[in-house]
Amino acid sequence: DLVSSVFVFPQESQTAHVKVTAKLEQPLNNFTVCLRSFTDLTRPHSLFSYATKKQSNEILLFKPQPGKYELTVGNKVLFFTVPTSLGESEHVCVSWESSTGIVGFWFNGKPWPRKGLQKGYTVGVPASILLGQDQDSFEGGFEAQQSFVGEISSVYMWDMGISTSEVVSAMYDNPSQTPIFGWRNFPYRIVGDVYLKP
Repeated sequence: DLVSSVFVFPQESQTAHVKVTAKLEQPLNNFTVCLRSFTDLTRPHSLFSYATKKQSNEILLFKPQPGKYELTVGNKVLFFTVPTSLGESEHVCVSWESSTGIVGFWFNGKPWPRKGLQKGYTVGVPASILLGQDQDSFEGGFEAQQSFVGEISSVYMWDMGISTSEVVSAMYDNPSQTPIFGWRNFPYRIVGDVYLKP
């Protein structure tokens, strides 16, 4: 149970990341990913990277600059513009459903206008899921210039969409829907210079 803990990524690195060791058995027609990040980086950086052997950007949650988030599904990209905050952690959730292609985005618990992407697509398995690096190939192809520096916590992934009230529950590490993996039962392996801290 990692509640009240965070992963600290102390410096720019071409190697350091956290590998999520959960095994996904089924391809995804829906998903939701939530996490909290705390950084003063202004350069582009990767938060959550889900790659398969066929597609390195199967799911990518990326921050190209302050005040912008980028969600990639199956190598197609959407942008969301958010307020720029300094010295505060940011909680984001993204959800996607194949049947409509609709993407939901929540910033600090508030829903943003929905957009659409990759209608009819299926997210593949088996996957390599990493925090803090952008995979340009399966389990590799990292660039230091895209690495995360700072703190990441409260990481969750579901194989369904969730409601705004559930997003808020996840913000407080008390999700009502059982995730594929989550902060209370987080399967992980640290690679390189990352530390789990209170």
